[in-house]
Amino acid sequence: RAVALILVLCVSGMGAETARYSVPEEAERGSFVANIAKDLGLTGEELLARQARVVPEKKRQYLQLNQHTGDLVVREQMDREELCGQSEPCLVRFEVLLESPLQSFRAEVRLTDINDHAPVFLNKEIVLKIPESAVPGTRFLLESAHDPDVGNNSLQHYSISSNEYFLVYTRRRSDGGRYAELVLDRALDREQQAEVAFVITAVDGGTPPRSGTALVRVVVLDINDNIPVFTQTLYKVSVMENSPQDTIVVVVSASDLDAGTNGEIVYSIVQNSEENLQTFKINPETGHIRLKKPLDYEEKKTYEIDVQATDGGGLSTHCKVEVQVKDVNDNAPEVIITSLTSTLSEAAPPNTVVALFNVRDRDSGDNGRTTCDLTGEQPFRITLLAADAYALVTSETLDREQVEEYNVTVRARDEGSPALSASKTLLVRLLDVNDNAPTFTQAIYTMMMSENEPAGRSLGRLSATDPDAGENARVRYSLVLPPTGTLAAASFVSVDAESGTVRNLRPLDYEKVRAFEVTVCAADGGSPPLSARAVLHIVVRDENDNAPVLLHPPPDSSAAGELVPRWAPSGYLVAKVVAVDADAGQNAWLSYELAKATEPGLFRVGLHSGEVRTARAVTERDAARQRLIVLVRDRGQPPRSATATLAVALVEDFSDAFHQLGHDSAGGQQPQVAEEEMLTTYLIASLCCVSSLFLLSVLVLTANTLCRARVRAELPPPSPSCYADGDLASDGVGVGSTGTLSPAYRYEMCLTSGSGRSEFQFLRPILP
Repeated sequence: RAVALILVLCVSGMGAETARYSVPEEAERGSFVANIAKDLGLTGEELLARQARVVPEKKRQYLQLNQHTGDLVVREQMDREELCGQSEPCLVRFEVLLESPLQSFRAEVRLTDINDHAPVFLNKEIVLKIPESAVPGTRFLLESAHDPDVGNNSLQHYSISSNEYFLVYTRRRSDGGRYAELVLDRALDREQQAEVAFVITAVDGGTPPRSGTALVRVVVLDINDNIPVFTQTLYKVSVMENSPQDTIVVVVSASDLDAGTNGEIVYSIVQNSEENLQTFKINPETGHIRLKKPLDYEEKKTYEIDVQATDGGGLSTHCKVEVQVKDVNDNAPEVIITSLTSTLSEAAPPNTVVALFNVRDRDSGDNGRTTCDLTGEQPFRITLLAADAYALVTSETLDREQVEEYNVTVRARDEGSPALSASKTLLVRLLDVNDNAPTFTQAIYTMMMSENEPAGRSLGRLSATDPDAGENARVRYSLVLPPTGTLAAASFVSVDAESGTVRNLRPLDYEKVRAFEVTVCAADGGSPPLSARAVLHIVVRDENDNAPVLLHPPPDSSAAGELVPRWAPSGYLVAKVVAVDADAGQNAWLSYELAKATEPGLFRVGLHSGEVRTARAVTERDAARQRLIVLVRDRGQPPRSATATLAVALVEDFSDAFHQLGHDSAGGQQPQVAEEEMLTTYLIASLCCVSSLFLLSVLVLTANTLCRARVRAELPPPSPSCYADGDLASDGVGVGSTGTLSPAYRYEMCLTSGSGRSEFQFLRPILP
């Protein structure tokens, strides 16, 4: 069963211990290792919600986490000997990562060895040459068997089959390995038995135990009474791990007192391990031990070589060579990313975890001690979580509108000489947060529209920008509704929500609405949305859609009656045509001209004042009744006009003014031919009666003069029935604002209460 001990590691920087489990090697797929949820104090639902996952230290994934149950199971069979060789303990390290919030838990699974390998001799037949003079108790080194298992499952002891001459003893090396020593128990006699054969068996400590065998053949040599002797029984040397091939490791030396072929020594490496044979070679004549391949401190730190010296007579001896591999800073640190948040909200507060990573250096000592830092000035920093575990966190607030993404380069450097370093670049993209309101390009937009312009015409375009991205930068435009009860100027125009195009909703009359303002709003698509406001000022451009309007003479009268005395000189003011135009500017500038007249040369009209004056002195030849048509025209394009008709009577005096005016009014409606016939009739009647009425006229004139003097004395002041100074402005028409009627001329007409139709008084205009 798996044994778990775990303490929670929080990314906020608190210290943590490693959870430790164990599982036998070569366990089947799906084999239960431990229940992570139980050890973490979480439920399966919490593991699933927080997306728990297993991140291995190395690339290969041997373990799998069931997010529903929290069980950690075997995903792929693991061979301890393949993963760790002879190293013990054999650990498979990994991390359990949880999100929301981001947490990391370290754990390791120890692979317990099973007895799946039997001891194996490299050579199935071992040949020893022993002189017959060898005394009992002499020891001989035998080739060792190899068992890749460890612990009790490794090779434990040797035994040999029954024979008369030899015993075997199991010895232990300094690295824990066991080898066999053959001990001569009884003196040999070549003449009696030239060769002794037996089987050696290597047995491990597994249950059940496994074993391997080899045949040992001992050839009894003729007497050679001196064996080679090494200068040292143990050679200790150190070799740098980056030493090239054929580098001399050590020179062993042995001597033999015998002469001739019995004194010639041959050196060889005893095959105690296949690895030694692949790594070292020896010159059989000189004893120089050289490298067959470069050494790697990270793979193996110590080698133990058995060297044998054999003379020509077959006698041999052996010594040991211990090779210590010295570490060289030949491995750069490695940055291993265990968790990375590639997208980060720009609203993330300082100390937000962006990535978790480990730094590993296979070297040892100072060569394996590492430090981490960041290159460049960026809003991130590195926090140490454990001995070789780090977290990349934010050091300050972020702003996507200034920098959208960061290439964060993590650099790890060791303390070797020369120092080696490695870098890994992490791409961190910032997610936009709606932290910027739209901004109008102008605080006040002024647009023009013509009056009477059809609905739907484009008046212009609003423009607002938002530095955010995506929906947060999508700007929509709208009108801000005015308070209840105010002029609904918002009903005059509309704003396209997407493009900001302003269009009019209906034609406007400049004379009613000359300009108006509305408030426009630009809102983004964020949640909650942010907005900005601007003022839209619409100016209505005047069009010449109003013709001049006559104030005097009134347009509803057929013809206005004016009296001009026969004695009127040139420039005499007859009347003033007054007109106004509701338009503005040039469209309201009025000009007057005489369109038609009975006597074209008798009258003239002021171009800008509208005053009708005599162009010359009135003569007796001039017709008593004059008809004038005055044309009033504005300066619009196209121009608009109106006409005023004036009936002018040329009189000697004003005694029958009202009668003639009334008559003129009636006669003005008849054709010109009828007027001339009536005038002829009056002349004939006058000639016939002139004599008879002459005396009567003198009497009437005298009586009339006396009566007029008496009536004037009795009349009250004429103010109640006359126009005062303010009467012209009291009719509710403000003509002063248009500039077309000047108060320079006012007319005063008074009628006495007793005059009736018998008297009309004509007065000159009152000049300012």
